[in-house]
Amino acid sequence: MVKQNQPQSVASRHPLHSTTVFSVMTFISRVFGYLRDSVIMIVFGAGAVTDAFLVAFRLPNFLRRLFAEGAFIQAFVPVFSEYEKTRSAEAMHELLDCTAGTLALALFFVSLAGILLAPVLVLIFAPGFMGDPLRTGLSTEMIRITAPYIFFISLTAMAGGVLNVFGRFGVPAFTPVLLNLALIAAALWLAPRMDEPITALAWGVLIAGVVQLLFQLPSLMRLGLIPRPRLCFRHQAVRRIVRLMGPAALSASVMQVNLLVDTIIASFLVAGSISWLYISDRFIELPVGLFGIALATVLLPRLSACCSSRNDRGWRSTLAWGLGMEWLIGLPCAVGLFVLSEPILISLINYRAFTAVDARMAAL
Repeated sequence: MVKQNQPQSVASRHPLHSTTVFSVMTFISRVFGYLRDSVIMIVFGAGAVTDAFLVAFRLPNFLRRLFAEGAFIQAFVPVFSEYEKTRSAEAMHELLDCTAGTLALALFFVSLAGILLAPVLVLIFAPGFMGDPLRTGLSTEMIRITAPYIFFISLTAMAGGVLNVFGRFGVPAFTPVLLNLALIAAALWLAPRMDEPITALAWGVLIAGVVQLLFQLPSLMRLGLIPRPRLCFRHQAVRRIVRLMGPAALSASVMQVNLLVDTIIASFLVAGSISWLYISDRFIELPVGLFGIALATVLLPRLSACCSSRNDRGWRSTLAWGLGMEWLIGLPCAVGLFVLSEPILISLINYRAFTAVDARMAAL
């Protein structure tokens, strides 16, 4: 039952409707993501400087996906959804304020550590760059530029989690388009004006973090859910979110650790290997983002609402529906990418600096 004077939550909507909205917005985001990656590869090619940027970009993406969009959202959404359904509006707002303040403080120190420890992070994420002053220097410089992105994009993820609980999936799903547009603009407009053109992409990442957070604020304002950050380390729900983040981080870390290990291995190989690996991974992520993440994002608040209301039958039917949809969509996508990898890459990004050799290696 929806509380009086509160916006309607996601529990009252069928997951197919929400998944469709999320998928459409994600499709738009992925189209611009393809354009972004195509522009980067066509302008800069798959070589040493692109490898350096991708290592610098991997750090905030790794932390964003592991903690912000992974562990934090998996822990925050169920607790916030429970408060939305079972507690007063004042208690819900207090939880939001305390979580925002605690998260912001933690993110500040994480971002600061990224700036100060950039040379060490290069050795962790790309140890094969040792002995290559060009890639090491560029990666260090660009990590320092992109590190604050972790602060802004993690708060953006929290805002998106709040909107998802209330069934507003469109704005959070569209938000990544702004990152893609920022990087396209950086590659085409800012890079020619920089002494080291590739660093324009790092500045594009940082600018995108600020813009993405600001983009979500009007939607929160319309719901009356703009947080007033404050520190509440002893707040029961905040401590519960922190406890839940442990197992959530473990489950979210599998794919991210795989990507990290892949990058470490590729850093020891010929220049361009990280770029080949990155572009192939991006095409694999297309169906994952369109369908897998869309379903997971839509189902999480709905499953949380079922748990809060002790609706076991609804929980089981929702989960079964989601798993069935994953099988129906995921298997054909996997087969299609395996069979058509090289024709797809040659047709879409085999231009200018991205050569036929690059397309072949990325396809492999």
